[in-house]
Amino acid sequence: MIKRTKPARVAPPQVSGGRARSRAGRRLSRERIAAAAMALVDRDGLEALSTRRLGEALGCEAMSIYHHFPSKAHLMDALIDLMLAEARVELLPEWNWLQRLRHTAHGFRAMALKHPKFFPYFAVHRLNTPSGVAYIDGTIGILRAAGFSDRDAATHFRTIGYYLTGAALDETAGYAMGPSAAEPVSNNTIAADFRNLAAAAPFFQPGHFRATFEIGLEMLLAEIERAHE
Repeated sequence: MIKRTKPARVAPPQVSGGRARSRAGRRLSRERIAAAAMALVDRDGLEALSTRRLGEALGCEAMSIYHHFPSKAHLMDALIDLMLAEARVELLPEWNWLQRLRHTAHGFRAMALKHPKFFPYFAVHRLNTPSGVAYIDGTIGILRAAGFSDRDAATHFRTIGYYLTGAALDETAGYAMGPSAAEPVSNNTIAADFRNLAAAAPFFQPGHFRATFEIGLEMLLAEIERAHE
């Protein structure tokens, strides 16, 4: 009796790392790349962002990213747009212009606190992408709709921007980061020789940041409201 031998099973071909990365590259989109880039910055800081690191996070070749963003500057603009999208808040029809400004300001601060490692870049970046221009136009529009002249609308917009940017920088990259001097003055020395600062120091702590922000914002809005009247 002749025994028939079963043909050996052939293992399916293994996909090489290069081919796998190539397939991952074909699944990329601008939105997915930008989201991964922001996650990388949130975790490791802006200095860690590179196409190589981003490619590793996405499982693709670094060159695949350039099919969607021809330069790193284009990618950074996309991250700016992500920040602006998160800064936007719903403005209800029944709100007056003051309520709209207040909620817009809080949306800006919330965006900065969500991405503290990227915000210092955002703070000094001119908002001249389409999303940036639309954000500026909308905020100025609140003031113009309230009846402010073009000059006053521009002035109040800039003043609010100064306050928001400064406050957010302080909370994300300034005082909140602790001493920056090579040899900071000790707390004992401050307590002994700088009593005004020592008395105020407890209220400089992060637990008071929101309350301080709101007091400053309300003072600013009250002055704008007085000018409006």
